[in-house]
Amino acid sequence: MNPVPVVAAIIERDGRFLVGRRPAHKRHGGLWEFPGGKVDAGETVAEAARRELDEELTLSVVEVEDRLHHVDHAGGIFAIHFPRVRVQSEPHPLEHEIIGWFTLDELGQMALAPADAGFVEWLSNGPPSSRSGRRPR
Repeated sequence: MNPVPVVAAIIERDGRFLVGRRPAHKRHGGLWEFPGGKVDAGETVAEAARRELDEELTLSVVEVEDRLHHVDHAGGIFAIHFPRVRVQSEPHPLEHEIIGWFTLDELGQMALAPADAGFVEWLSNGPPSSRSGRRPR
């Protein structure tokens, strides 16, 4: 069985990242996550990011850049792609209980969904291409 592809959009403004708190009744309810969702059949990761960000946050996507990171999660059931996404307009939460913009240090102290926490740890330690001390922009 192939893992279900999922997109988790990395949206950064002024050194802060956009995350939302999952509704209590959903899997990982109450935990914070990068916005996104499942990639539908026939969709690319970029197409899914555009659709999910419109559906969840009414955001218009300007660009979906290359994937920053990839995580196999839940015993290989999900393949989570973390691309950097540039957006225009302001987010309005339709799916999350609350959204906010947080620094990488703040994210490291928050109750994040497991794959998102792994991404924050990876980014905090510096991706292999930026171990010289610079994080990707």
